[in-house]
Amino acid sequence: MVRAAVLPAVGAPLEITDIVLPEPAPGRVRVRLAAAGVCHSDLSLSNGTMRVPVPAVLGHEGAGTVVAVGEGVSHVAPGDGVVLNWAPSCGSCHHCGIGEVWLCANALAGAADLHARTADGTDLHPGLNVAAFAEETVVAGNCVLPAPDGIPLTDAALLGCAVLTGYGAVHHSARVRAGESVVVFGIGGVGLAVLQSARIAGASQVIAVDVSPEKEELARRAGATDFVIASETTPRDVRKLTGGQGADVAVECVGRAATIRSAWESTRRGGRTTVVGIGGKDQQVTFNALEIFHWGRTLTGCVYGNSDPARDLPVLADHIRAGRFDLSMMVTERIGLDGIPAAFDHMIAGRGGRALVVF
Repeated sequence: MVRAAVLPAVGAPLEITDIVLPEPAPGRVRVRLAAAGVCHSDLSLSNGTMRVPVPAVLGHEGAGTVVAVGEGVSHVAPGDGVVLNWAPSCGSCHHCGIGEVWLCANALAGAADLHARTADGTDLHPGLNVAAFAEETVVAGNCVLPAPDGIPLTDAALLGCAVLTGYGAVHHSARVRAGESVVVFGIGGVGLAVLQSARIAGASQVIAVDVSPEKEELARRAGATDFVIASETTPRDVRKLTGGQGADVAVECVGRAATIRSAWESTRRGGRTTVVGIGGKDQQVTFNALEIFHWGRTLTGCVYGNSDPARDLPVLADHIRAGRFDLSMMVTERIGLDGIPAAFDHMIAGRGGRALVVF
């Protein structure tokens, strides 16, 4: 028996309860979690914005130590530190074949599998494949990556989603160039990773935008040169800070129609906007044909930072060990499993950076 946070039904409160995990079958790995980040996607799964089979154990950003491996697993062994990869590429679909592993058609196939059972025998699914809101989990072999040397597992947990997403949004999707100006909307866990990544990319000006004034200090620690309180005048405020032009690049980490539109309007003529935030299908963003022609701006989606974890984790590890990227500053709250509901409430209220469940 291990303790886990279970979503019994869409919209229902999380239940902290005992679950029974199977022994790892061929090709699978059992991991004892060191820590798991509480991501906005977990909130979106719990409220139905994103759909997964339920009941499910949530949590998709984590790191831990291998306890046991099933037959055929050779890339990790008991005692190894690993980072969980919630969106493993299958290697055989169209997108994997052309190198777009972040769009793998089969990445979330495992979410429909049976993962564990509650003490009363109820079957559970693994939310987003890895079910990290638990003391231990059993995952497919391609859902674990060797943890980088020299980085504590509690910090490495953030690599599994927030950091890969934020870093990739800057370097792979927006492709920020040295000397460009960047505006970042939403200073949560991913937004903090975007700010640090923009600084690493050599951005000349990094503007943070958030509804909460208390996030200014945190944003500046992450690399923001300016801070703007989100409002209807945000695009005008950003233009004032950028010589009347607007930012070269905007990265939206909220997933709301109004924020996406504001991010787009905050860029210069010919500017680029990358949308990282996951919004509901009711969030409709509108543009007229003339403004699309006149402004010549680009608006792009971004899945998992357009990242390939196997390629990007070693690069990120170098930045972390060199002190260019600070994982610990992103964590504004360390909690137990029973603190997850309150962490969801803090997200809704726009408070803090990343809450981290530490086991």
